[in-house]
Amino acid sequence: MSDITITPAALTGSVTVPSSKSMGHRALICAALAAGESRVEQVSVSRDITATKRCLEALGAVITEQPDAAGRVAFTVKGCRPHQHSPLMECGESGSTLRFLIPLAAIDGNCYNFNGEGELGSRPLDPYEKIFAGQGLLFHYGSQRHFPLSVQGPLHGGSFTLPGNVSSQFISGLLFALPLLPEDSAVTITGPYESQSYVNLTLSALKAFGIRVSHEGPAVYRIPGGQTYKPCSGPVEGDFSQAAFWLVAGALGKKLLVRGTRMDSLQGDRAIVPILQRMGGQLTRTEDGILSEGAVLTGTVIDASDCPDLVPVLSVAAALAAGHTEIIHAERLRLKECDRLKAMATELNKLGARITERPDGLSIDGVKTLQGGTVDSWNDHRIAMSLAVASSRCSGPVTITGAQSVTKSYPAFWQDFAAAGGKI
Repeated sequence: MSDITITPAALTGSVTVPSSKSMGHRALICAALAAGESRVEQVSVSRDITATKRCLEALGAVITEQPDAAGRVAFTVKGCRPHQHSPLMECGESGSTLRFLIPLAAIDGNCYNFNGEGELGSRPLDPYEKIFAGQGLLFHYGSQRHFPLSVQGPLHGGSFTLPGNVSSQFISGLLFALPLLPEDSAVTITGPYESQSYVNLTLSALKAFGIRVSHEGPAVYRIPGGQTYKPCSGPVEGDFSQAAFWLVAGALGKKLLVRGTRMDSLQGDRAIVPILQRMGGQLTRTEDGILSEGAVLTGTVIDASDCPDLVPVLSVAAALAAGHTEIIHAERLRLKECDRLKAMATELNKLGARITERPDGLSIDGVKTLQGGTVDSWNDHRIAMSLAVASSRCSGPVTITGAQSVTKSYPAFWQDFAAAGGKI
């Protein structure tokens, strides 16, 4: 499926969201490092999760999968200290896989070659490059800063300083690896500390697998060396970044019940609930999930520093809200699978939205209805799904090119869209 055409219709009914991709990555990594057998259950398999599994197997983990009755997968993981089963680390388009696993590949002293697809090669790795250079370790691109990327340890513990406004994935990558080193370590975050909630997800996973990390103040982590990951088993909770598409769709339409999320979640994208409520959305917690009912939305100011993945679908909500919306502190979205700020402004404006790009965000004047037309996903899963939500409030059919991009994180999205009344 490369292109789809959607006839506008309000979405209604119920949707069960996939498991959290962010937490799935983290649980698999910790299980792969644990001395023993763990089970990571109720996982919605996507291309990104498959990339992490593949690379963990290259680091010596033995991972088998068993489908469950709900169409998800339980992974049985026999973990170990990282050692080279294969020198090839095929990351697909997954930035999480690449950034989480570079420090782990530097533990055993062997050379690993990281490959990627799409725009992954253009996403910055400067913090790691500086760390490797500082320790005299190999960090070498094939040509013109493109894949393959060769790295070789052994990495040593100690003091590390990272900027807080590039990506939290660098912080998490170090937090996975440093407990395994003999030396104690400290990681200090400098400048604005964005996406801290994602680091909290990492700390939660580490704690579940028996790893100790102390947090001194807002920006210093102390990691004792010589630790051992302990096996742990359990399910992966639902993904708020995927729930966001359906919660916005419900607010723009009739009503949608979104199942599978936990309101006590540490996911930063849980912010979709208070943001939509601030815009006038009618969201109610029920025994079965979160009910999002049609409402007249109004513009607001949205600080995206801790929830950048919500910006594409929130730009849809804002485009159809009364009044003016400013999305701020979102400059890192220009370094995702595509330049998501430019992508959403460009494609929604094709449908009649009134959006102006700012260096760090979007300025949006709401309209009552969008129009039909042809828009492009930019080969980005979140752009494709956001445009699908926008189609429900268009006056004519919407054709989305590159619709298959949803397989990166949510392979069943179009089936769920149709089941909720979407006319594809």
